[in-house]
Amino acid sequence: MERRALLEASKMLCAGTKPSENALVQLVRASTNLRWDFCSAQLHSYILRSGFGSSVSISNAIIRFYARIGSLDDAYQVFVDMPQPSVVSWNSVISGCVRSGEFRRALGIFVQLERSHIFADSYSLTAALAACGQLRFLQLGESIHSKIVKFGVESSIVGSNCLIDMYGKCGSVEEAILVFNKMIEKDIISWNSVIAACARNGRLKQAVAMLKQMPNPDTISYNELINGFAQFGDIEEAIKILTKTPNPNSSSWNSIITGYVNRNQPLGALDIFCKMHSENMEMDRYTFSSILSGVAGLSALTWGMLIHSCTIKSGLDTSVVVGSALIDMYSKCGHVKNAESIFQLLPGKNLVTWNAMISGFAHNGKFSKVIHLFEQLQMERGIRPDEITFLNVLSACLHNRMDLEIAKEYFESMIKDHGIEPTIEHCCCMIRLLGQKGNLRRAERLIHELGFGASVLVWRALLGVCEASKDLEVAKTAAAKVIELEGDEGYAYLVMSNIHASYGKWEDVKTIRSLMIEKGVRKIAGRSWIELENVVQNTFLRV
Repeated sequence: MERRALLEASKMLCAGTKPSENALVQLVRASTNLRWDFCSAQLHSYILRSGFGSSVSISNAIIRFYARIGSLDDAYQVFVDMPQPSVVSWNSVISGCVRSGEFRRALGIFVQLERSHIFADSYSLTAALAACGQLRFLQLGESIHSKIVKFGVESSIVGSNCLIDMYGKCGSVEEAILVFNKMIEKDIISWNSVIAACARNGRLKQAVAMLKQMPNPDTISYNELINGFAQFGDIEEAIKILTKTPNPNSSSWNSIITGYVNRNQPLGALDIFCKMHSENMEMDRYTFSSILSGVAGLSALTWGMLIHSCTIKSGLDTSVVVGSALIDMYSKCGHVKNAESIFQLLPGKNLVTWNAMISGFAHNGKFSKVIHLFEQLQMERGIRPDEITFLNVLSACLHNRMDLEIAKEYFESMIKDHGIEPTIEHCCCMIRLLGQKGNLRRAERLIHELGFGASVLVWRALLGVCEASKDLEVAKTAAAKVIELEGDEGYAYLVMSNIHASYGKWEDVKTIRSLMIEKGVRKIAGRSWIELENVVQNTFLRV
């Protein structure tokens, strides 16, 4: 019906017939629903040319279109250009940001709404609650809760369900249960939300008790319990619950695979994956991304290639989630050319995809390509680099022995242009960059400037560059801090012994070695491992 209407409308537009405002709204909605994105974009151009740009209802429809395709900058521009946006306009932008994972942006626009002359409605509040839950912004969530109570939305099932979800994601299980207990009417979402609040926060006994009280638990109810036990409890118990689940789906199995991977037990994950395969369970993109993550941790290329074949057979190899996992797997297995091919052929890319490829180049010593790809990312619309991106870029600067000023520009851009707070890892990387150029005092000052003086990792990094630079004075300061924060570990003593030895101060070396013996400090032997064929014994995977 919508398809026919759009085709008829296009003929009318070509013939020069000017549609009404309501007709244009219906056309934009129809093209959005049909995912005829080119048609929607053309309609937007026609609307601007025809003087309909100031129409609130048409603009709302256009915002919805851009939000659906994830073009939030375009959606926001339409919103900003509206002379008098309605609460529906605000809600369209906020909910679009939430659906696209731009939770901070959603809350920023919600705060603007609160300061405007437009009053937020129940839809605005519940969308903001969803963003608070994802970001674990408990204080703001509590503030929105008070507004919900004021507007009487708390008594609605939808409002209460959103509150339970928000409190659960923020770790306030008691508050989630309190909202649940106050509800006069509860639906299946209410029960699943409170079970999830308990299970996702390790309150497994409470989650089990809730499931037993639930009138008609569904697959989601059991999945939340499986996920809770896989994450916090006995994974064997999670498997038992899986066997009792009435209609298990891919999510049921995925939770156990992810549980094994997160516990650094990839062989267990592979075993479950093989059972899932042998039982002809439908696998989704999250099944493959989880198991590929486990395989990447093992650097088990043979298994990775087998699973890659499965993704192709399932038609999921071009999914951005699976594609990103494949890039990561091949990179960690040392086959960065395969990873690069997948990256180039992937139809859609998000920040995870870009980071996987940038990290892949960094881990395989392709540091020039890291910088080149980062510059490409800078030109991408709608994707902004994050702390992981910049860590890889700084690492590339270090290994490429690039000019210190260039590295400092990247570091300062991260803070000033992108609003990213430096982490300990960024600080360690900058220390090594400064140490590489002999600026050890500047590196020491940076530790204090960034507020990482209480972290042993940054002092160990500084001590490491002191050893390379043979700087005894700064090394003494760094070693003292390492011993103060870490105790009598061997690293500080060994480095100081080596630096003294480099200056031929053998009496000092003897004193340090005697002190190590006295304190029982020993150098721990290193270990490494290699992959052999047949990572999981006695299993068979059909491709």
